[in-house]
Amino acid sequence: MAEICVNMAREDSSPEKCREARRRRIELRRAGLELVDGWSGEKRRYESDRAGGGKRNRTDGSSSSPALGGQSSAAQPENPLTRTNSSESPMPDPSPAYGVVSLSGRSRDMEDAVSVRTDFLGQTGKVRCLPMHFFGVFDGHGGAHVAMLCKERMHVFVAEELRRFSDAGVDMAPVAWSAAMRRSYERMDEMVLGSCACGATGGNCSCEHSGVTSEIVGSTAVVAIVSPDRVIVANCGDSRAVLSRGGSAIPLSDDHKPDRPDELARIEAAGGHVIYLNGARVQGILAMSRALGDKYLKPYVISDPEVKITERSQDDEFIILASDGLWDVLSNELACDVVRRCLSDAGPSSSAVDVLNMDAPEPAGSGDTQASHSRCSLAAALLTRLALGRKSCDNISVIVIDLKNSSRR
Repeated sequence: MAEICVNMAREDSSPEKCREARRRRIELRRAGLELVDGWSGEKRRYESDRAGGGKRNRTDGSSSSPALGGQSSAAQPENPLTRTNSSESPMPDPSPAYGVVSLSGRSRDMEDAVSVRTDFLGQTGKVRCLPMHFFGVFDGHGGAHVAMLCKERMHVFVAEELRRFSDAGVDMAPVAWSAAMRRSYERMDEMVLGSCACGATGGNCSCEHSGVTSEIVGSTAVVAIVSPDRVIVANCGDSRAVLSRGGSAIPLSDDHKPDRPDELARIEAAGGHVIYLNGARVQGILAMSRALGDKYLKPYVISDPEVKITERSQDDEFIILASDGLWDVLSNELACDVVRRCLSDAGPSSSAVDVLNMDAPEPAGSGDTQASHSRCSLAAALLTRLALGRKSCDNISVIVIDLKNSSRR
């Protein structure tokens, strides 16, 4: 036995080196046990999360899930609606500061509708989407039911189309955003064309409003999606979105008027005519060249929106969305100057809102958030009062979105 042991021993063997090798084996064995135990803990948490129907949040706010199959979590495909530009930068507050005013003005009937849906994507399955906020102004004509349908359903269609692109793993490049918004408007138009002026959908209504009465009802639609890094505006009609950046007014949409050169050429190419009766009108009837609904004027009046995507900047101040009841009497520059003065005022007041007897939504929050919402509401109210003072005869709907306040929080 001694001979065998001598023959197996190497020349560099020594008691000290044997003890060192044994110590290393013990350390490796212990490390291996710790790794196995750590994986078991993650596995138990993962199975518990699956049983609980959601991901478990750590105390630092990050979600924990093991890398299965030997792949790291970084190797998984990135969801274009849930990723952030920087993992170290927090998401903006999901409730941006905004103010809304909508009133009939000097018009006898109220045909405008306004829709505000903060964080409208919410949660898709078990994944929390980036905070995106939906703002829409819909200016109806011939009746209010198309504008009201847009208020109730447009944000739903947009969310469904965005999730469809996201589930397909499509990077939300400008082309994808445009496709999603155009498809949303197409679906909205299909719904309103099959609805009745009484508000019933499905095309089976037999009330007194069905038939021709429903075929001359429509609505404009200007929608702004505000995300952490960009603003997406889709416009169909003569409502308008304007961005204030670094003290300058930047239009985010172009009014669809029948005498706009490209719109005039399109209408005439389709066999229609633009007749001047108290302004340019399609077939002498409608004062805009694009709208949702208006079945009687198809194919001259189309529902295809123009989509403009703007990257957000530190110089961005606010966005104004409004119906033509405001823009017919106020320039972009004057409207932005009024809002800029209101938002920079350190002493917010809701007196203008009280005078107009309108709601000024102020969700619960910190003092700064409340003050900012009051300033936005005051700005929207003052724009409305200024339009009324300039003899605007149409319905007036205004949304003011404070981008500085949102990004700062």
